[in-house]
Amino acid sequence: MTLTRKTTNLVPFVSVDNMMKLVNQVGAEPFMMAIADHIEEDFRRWPIFDKRARIASHSSDGAIELMPTSDGVAYSFKYVNGHPKNTKSGLQTVTAFGVLSDVDTGYPALITEMTILTALRTGAMSALAAKYLAPKSASVMAIIGNGAQSEFQVLAFRAIAGIDTVRLFDIDPEASRRCAANLAGAGLNAVICKTSQDAVEGAHIITTATADKQYATILTDNMIGEGVHINAVGGDCPGKTELHRDILLRSDIFVEFPPQTRIEGEIQQLAPDHPVTELWRVMNGEKPGRTSSSQITLFDSVGFAIEDFSALRYLSKLLETEPFYENLDMLADPDEPRDLFGMLLRAKGSANAA
Repeated sequence: MTLTRKTTNLVPFVSVDNMMKLVNQVGAEPFMMAIADHIEEDFRRWPIFDKRARIASHSSDGAIELMPTSDGVAYSFKYVNGHPKNTKSGLQTVTAFGVLSDVDTGYPALITEMTILTALRTGAMSALAAKYLAPKSASVMAIIGNGAQSEFQVLAFRAIAGIDTVRLFDIDPEASRRCAANLAGAGLNAVICKTSQDAVEGAHIITTATADKQYATILTDNMIGEGVHINAVGGDCPGKTELHRDILLRSDIFVEFPPQTRIEGEIQQLAPDHPVTELWRVMNGEKPGRTSSSQITLFDSVGFAIEDFSALRYLSKLLETEPFYENLDMLADPDEPRDLFGMLLRAKGSANAA
């Protein structure tokens, strides 16, 4: 990829307001489809990226994390938190912002909100994985945990994986009602279920997207029959899981970056050498994805920096034609690069003259 800077010291910034305008201009589903295309392109060149588990600071209430990567041309990082208790005080569980920079100069080329963008890329990544792992002709999806991520997941799966029915369950019935209302008019059959067991009945794809920071059992072994694809989204930090261990032992498990997933994902419940398949190898044809109609596939999704890089790369392209950003004067640009203090003095003189 290449990065084009319009000016020396002004950096494009996408606010929450402009991100919403961009998504509404493009459409949520086409936006996620485009992110999925960029993720697939980047996963196919996986070996060239700098890769490391995210840098996390954990507390009893949540986590604050940095997620960096680079392909040698561009560098990106995302700042993201996860604080499940926030919803009780009217705050978001997850907030984020991100930066895309030019490796050649080190100058940032884009700064953006990533709370909305992360929800879009998470939906895109989930549905992209299902393209390789879900049973053929899957049409019914269950989603357990109907919080902020749920509509993005459903619309991404509709656009990329072809589902037409979603079965909703949340311990808060209002969350399911809100999700169903938000999906009204999307051309989907949304069914609100009274229990998680009811929700998975007849589902070809099962997504878990709960928020509590704890070892939990959202799905028990007896709930999972042959041939389903499980998209485990909610377990994304140490001490937080959603699936009974026995489900993992029956499943073929696919992951993003094993060193991170073994710390944060469902597989933290398993032995460190338990076999898993890296999804990028499936996309490159090096490893098989779904191989039979009876196979249980599990995408142990924790989110990885390359996915954010892909979303930022797509956003940067969009801004070449879409005007939904503002320029920030955030890079010092003295006439003589070594005379930073002189720039201060000249600014002082100009202020005094005024």
